[in-house]
Amino acid sequence: MSARATFNCMEDSTKEEWTVILREAKQMARSLPDRVIAHLRLLEGDFGGFPVDRFNHSLQSATLALRAGRDEEYVVCALLHDVGDTLGSFNHPDIAAAILKPFVSEENLWIVQNHAVFQGHNFFHHIDLDRNMRDMFKGHPHYERTAEFVELFDNPAFNASAETFPLSTFEPMLRRLMAVPKNSIYKPTTPRNLGPESS
Repeated sequence: MSARATFNCMEDSTKEEWTVILREAKQMARSLPDRVIAHLRLLEGDFGGFPVDRFNHSLQSATLALRAGRDEEYVVCALLHDVGDTLGSFNHPDIAAAILKPFVSEENLWIVQNHAVFQGHNFFHHIDLDRNMRDMFKGHPHYERTAEFVELFDNPAFNASAETFPLSTFEPMLRRLMAVPKNSIYKPTTPRNLGPESS
């Protein structure tokens, strides 16, 4: 059994106990890509009435982005943009954005966070919502980039006959992206912190 801290309140913790905790945290951080991939696989077989299951939609979106020459960060965002569907029935983009936030640029994060509102332009009028809801973001620096993401990589990714790359194509990209956080209160600064690349 692994060593564990013995405090009852964090304010009573010691530096020695945090050495133990950080060692465990580093292992957990290193296995984050495995957990994200496992969660993405939960979308397999989940059609929700759509022409393709949510897993295939994710692969199609990432495949389209990769074929269009987008960089790895963008492709991984395309792959994971709907990963929150299983837990966030009413806010799936928030969950995907929370997973990606430590690892991606502000503009790519904004795309993931807001893609559902932009996708709504294509169908909200069928479900008694305002298809122009995205207009509330008019003038935002990432408006056009998000509209483009939906038009090129989200909207056309429901094709039941489309050829998609397998998850194994994207897994190394995801692992590279999640190897080092860029935006986190736990961003690596010393050899003792939570960074997965620390030893």
